[in-house]
Amino acid sequence: MIKKHIVCFGDSNTHGYCAVTNGRFDEDERWCCLLQKMLGNEYLVIEEGLSGRTTSFTDPIHEGLNGLDYIYPCLMSHEPVDLLVIMLGTNDTKERFGASSACIALGLKRLIDKAVSTTDCWNNATANILIVSPQNIDKRYETSNVGETMGRGCAEKSEGLAEKFAEIAQLTGCHFMDADKVITAPVNDIDYMHLTLEGHRQLAEALAKKITELFVL
Repeated sequence: MIKKHIVCFGDSNTHGYCAVTNGRFDEDERWCCLLQKMLGNEYLVIEEGLSGRTTSFTDPIHEGLNGLDYIYPCLMSHEPVDLLVIMLGTNDTKERFGASSACIALGLKRLIDKAVSTTDCWNNATANILIVSPQNIDKRYETSNVGETMGRGCAEKSEGLAEKFAEIAQLTGCHFMDADKVITAPVNDIDYMHLTLEGHRQLAEALAKKITELFVL
């Protein structure tokens, strides 16, 4: 049986960072792993999450986090790709990047354009991309242990991503889902920006439904 390859390209919430342990949720808890179980054996769900990853910004403090630099080798490593799920934007809100919601969306467009142009990776040479805008950052992050390094204004920029990402998805012919609408569980009460166990489960359920619909169309 030839499985449908789904590459999940994201940041720490795709990697499965757990704020409670400062480690990683296990294979029975992470949304990518849960998505695999929900979709079944006809699919291969590939986790490509990296803490700190951005859409297209190069971090002056940490190396290797620019999604634009890695999307080509990522897609080619996992070809043939039937669907690319991109959930990024949270790290782009960091004050040191100086980017508004609109500029972050333009960074996403650059990433999409490069993914689409990686023609050799796509099954049947047809790009198929689902953009997921992340769950909003709670303004209380400013009082947490990440407040100083994230900087000011992150929550406000985060709240503007869904609208701007939806516009980019429509412009580029991508599918779209707003994680903040399908995840009703609040972010954790430690750093106020990472998914909880319940958040992972809710996201996996919503994506399983969305992806199943996409492949029926």
